[in-house]
Amino acid sequence: MQKTPLTIRPATAADLPALAEIYRKARAFMAASGNPTQWGTTDPRPEILRQDIAQGQLFVLCQGNIPHAAFALVPGNDPTYAVIDGAWLSDAPYATIHRLGSDGTCHGVFAAAVAWAAARQPHLRIDTHADNHIMQTLIARAGFCYCGIIHVADGSPRLAYERLPG
Repeated sequence: MQKTPLTIRPATAADLPALAEIYRKARAFMAASGNPTQWGTTDPRPEILRQDIAQGQLFVLCQGNIPHAAFALVPGNDPTYAVIDGAWLSDAPYATIHRLGSDGTCHGVFAAAVAWAAARQPHLRIDTHADNHIMQTLIARAGFCYCGIIHVADGSPRLAYERLPG
């Protein structure tokens, strides 16, 4: 039996219950994989997801009509990336992938999200927690280069990566 391919569409307010479940499962997986602190027990918070939806920057990955994963694609300069202990590869305009989470039922979610994002903005940045070894592997596999350490709003460090066009 062939699986339905993943499709990506903008998230809507009607997706909020599915998003809550996707991120609940993602947090549980992260904790079980040795990364319990990156999102804790509540991130990303519902108000952030609602804001992302209102700004048209939250997307769901679906099989058929069922959302199984989500991510934000945020265009423009990210304030948390303004200071880096290291160096970015380029100062050209970019978009940032944030809040990528999956319910764990589909394979190829990260690759699909990056390909979709790169088709819209080929210059991409992303960051992850030092304990998120699975994400670090996926990021490297997708052609991102490690650039250094940035700090998120609460002051905690993140590993920062960049992928140039081409």
